[in-house]
Amino acid sequence: MRENQTGVISTICSMVLEPLPCPTCGSTDVVKHGQSETGKQRYKCRNHKCNRSTFIRDYAYRGYLPDVKQQIADMPVNGSGIRDTARVLRISPTTVIEALKKRLSSAID
Repeated sequence: MRENQTGVISTICSMVLEPLPCPTCGSTDVVKHGQSETGKQRYKCRNHKCNRSTFIRDYAYRGYLPDVKQQIADMPVNGSGIRDTARVLRISPTTVIEALKKRLSSAID
């Protein structure tokens, strides 16, 4: 605490800047990039080699999380169907289908 010239005691807060790594490439060259429709802070990776341009730190829906997307891609290899994958991961079957379509189209290119 510190007392200023008028005799009012004020507290000085020190800000600690925590580097936020990109979930795709791990680079800490990340800047704020506006807000999503739900009001969540959006970030942008400035690494030119990274194939992911923007991301959100705390997603509201589990289907958007990178580790869930990886599980969506891994489960059909083990014989799980779309509905089974959706039920186990607690996400929509539509999300599973769209993630698999994106994965397939990126593998073809």
